[in-house]
Amino acid sequence: MLFSSTAFLIVFLPLLFTVYFLCPKRFLSLRNAVLLVFSVVFYSFGGVKYTFLLVLSAMLNYTGGLLVTYLHRKTVRKLAFIAAVLGNLALLGFFKYSAFAVTTVNGLGFSFPVPEIVLPLGISFYTFQGMSYLMDVYTGRCAVQKNPLLLLLYIILFPQLVAGPIVNYADIEQELTCRTHSLADFSNGVTRFMVGFGKKMILSGAMGEAADEVFKIPLAELPASAAWVGAFAYFFQIYFDFGGYSDMAIGLGHIFGFHFHENFNYPYIASSVTDFWRRWHISLSTWFRDYVYIPLGGNRCGKLKQIRNLLAVWFLTGLWHGANWTFIAWGLYYAAFLILEKFVLKHVFEKLPKPVRHGYTLLVVLVGWVFFRSASLADAAGYLGAMFGFSDAVSVGQAEYFLRQYAAEFVLCAAASFPVIPWLRKKFEGSTVIYALGKAGAWGIFAISYVKLVTGSFDPFIYFHF
Repeated sequence: MLFSSTAFLIVFLPLLFTVYFLCPKRFLSLRNAVLLVFSVVFYSFGGVKYTFLLVLSAMLNYTGGLLVTYLHRKTVRKLAFIAAVLGNLALLGFFKYSAFAVTTVNGLGFSFPVPEIVLPLGISFYTFQGMSYLMDVYTGRCAVQKNPLLLLLYIILFPQLVAGPIVNYADIEQELTCRTHSLADFSNGVTRFMVGFGKKMILSGAMGEAADEVFKIPLAELPASAAWVGAFAYFFQIYFDFGGYSDMAIGLGHIFGFHFHENFNYPYIASSVTDFWRRWHISLSTWFRDYVYIPLGGNRCGKLKQIRNLLAVWFLTGLWHGANWTFIAWGLYYAAFLILEKFVLKHVFEKLPKPVRHGYTLLVVLVGWVFFRSASLADAAGYLGAMFGFSDAVSVGQAEYFLRQYAAEFVLCAAASFPVIPWLRKKFEGSTVIYALGKAGAWGIFAISYVKLVTGSFDPFIYFHF
């Protein structure tokens, strides 16, 4: 089930609100049971058999947490921890990477049958979430959860289940058993959800249409001007698609008393690639920092080992996003720029004007999204070749058409990429009129988005594929 679907908006969500809030506040365990049941129903729309897989993953981590807590011998606890981590990776590896691995081996001259496996919805997210719980219990960052239903609720909680943000157990441990509900949280959550819905339906939807049209043009016929328009369209599409989903997830969390960390912090205002990755998909960057980079030694080792650590993290980051060499290339591409900024360009950067640093960052990110969007490395190379003038196609009519067709959306996307709303909120803090206008604007965005939903075509969130 999608947040951007009529079934979710007019059936699932109103029914959940009714049942959940009819339960008295003092019976939080009953409200948790309602959330658990509805979350199972929500995920089951993607396939009942994969719901059993999700439960299996959660119980693997539940059992692993008990073992690493209550086994007495340190060596045995470590072995139990390693076994549980490998179990998680085996599930993820089989469903997400087995076909890719066989195809890669076949490219060396073999002819093994390629398995036809449907990727379970959200498996990358809930696997990492479960592993974070297991690692935090093992290292003592949080206490073991003895109630399997509460751990299952943490894993399967529907707002962040299929596309994040990746929530650490320690961040909501207390809220699972002792959270409060307030009218302010409910109101802010609804507003955040509606704004996220608008980002998806109005901005990302339009940019997706433009990007799809451009990327469909045969590379031999793709002029540079159209290639740049298509790249910028996808640049905005993926931000407002994933950022919109994160807003909707965080908003839903607030409604039910959970407070998830921000997943995006206006990444397109970044003044370096390093800064960009402090602002983009923050929960994933934090996960790799805490559970891969720092355990490998982080910055507490020599330069060569730091470079090794960065390459390992970004190879895995790329691979996490998808079973395709384009994602691996995308990850290593960012590793190269992060290494350059850390060890070569650091002092040069400090002397450059901020607009130059910002322009450089946007160019690096824009080129990176071409790898991310392309079906193969050859397609990515061909598209980048067209962008930088290595195509014989010279027509500017296509670019002009797309710019005219989506002019308003491009302008809105550019404006929404800057922290205008936080600035206005701070500027007019305490103003009842501005507050009312903001709420009315959110409802207006929701109304326009809903009209686009019922009159448009099916358009799943991009990160559902990961």
